[in-house]
Amino acid sequence: MNIQKMMKQAQKMQEQLARAQEDLAAKTVEASAAGGKVTVVATCAGDIVSIKIAKEVVDPEDVEFLEEMVLTGVKAAIAKGREESQQEMGKLTGGMGLPPGLL
Repeated sequence: MNIQKMMKQAQKMQEQLARAQEDLAAKTVEASAAGGKVTVVATCAGDIVSIKIAKEVVDPEDVEFLEEMVLTGVKAAIAKGREESQQEMGKLTGGMGLPPGLL
């Protein structure tokens, strides 16, 4: 295989990866906690877009419980986004075994 062809293929893959990262940054995932009482929407890039909290779980006497539910929802949304991102990037890299952070 000649080097020019390899360089063109590498450049094409780089462009595809950049496009996929842009698409994933705009794509959202949703996760909930406490039986759906807290719902978090995040992008696959890990940015939190919104948090919805059911009125019935807002108890001024138990703020710690609400904080824990929100934190759980945020962590779940971020994890879901990362998982989807890894799956999409894995499709493009074809299991090349690239080290984390290289994409």
